[in-house]
Amino acid sequence: GQGEGEGESGEGGWRLTGRKSFVIDGTTADLVLVVARTVGGPSLFAVDSTAPGLTAEPMETLDATRAMARLTLDAVPATRVGADGAGGRIMAKVLDIASVGLAAEQAGGARRCLETAADYARTRHQFGRSIGSFQAVKHKCADMLVQVELAEAAAREAARLAAEGSPDFPVAAGVAHVACSRAYMFTAMENIQVHGGIGFTWEHPAHLYFRRAKSSQLLFGGPAVYHERLLDRLGI
Repeated sequence: GQGEGEGESGEGGWRLTGRKSFVIDGTTADLVLVVARTVGGPSLFAVDSTAPGLTAEPMETLDATRAMARLTLDAVPATRVGADGAGGRIMAKVLDIASVGLAAEQAGGARRCLETAADYARTRHQFGRSIGSFQAVKHKCADMLVQVELAEAAAREAARLAAEGSPDFPVAAGVAHVACSRAYMFTAMENIQVHGGIGFTWEHPAHLYFRRAKSSQLLFGGPAVYHERLLDRLGI
């Protein structure tokens, strides 16, 4: 999630105060991991969902299929995870792994958008023939295929390096995040275009893929953030 939080240590242990937004499954999770500022720097804490002082409110977002919540913490008791000030280092690794998991989902969503667009282009007839026979539609489907193949390759390579514990994994995770975010957004938009008028309707599922693609693109900070993260890891 995003937001501010501070942790203070006293006789009763650690207490957290602040707000966090866009917390995935924040209203249903049994345990919440929170990054908060301490004297030692950003630190990671575990908070029980039933802890006094913690309130979780559902958020209305673009993608209704991914539940988000806003958490408010008012002197909430918490347990520190790892050393004081180690939250940034821990979350960097967690973010890499989460990015690869998200990349796999994005690649799968992009593939599905391509499949539904191609199927519709084969069966939808206009001017006495399938719209898939028109060059403009062919180009759209071909461009979608290029993006899908690139995304799948990037996600697969990042997953392989993660399993091997390779030192190249952080860079591969960044590449997968960039490639798969771009591919899913592109194919979701082109899928709507290939479907034409029906693709813009509420009844057709094309908009659900678009919403998911956009929310996934912004989930870990958006293009500007993860492009900068990738450049930093490449030493550029």
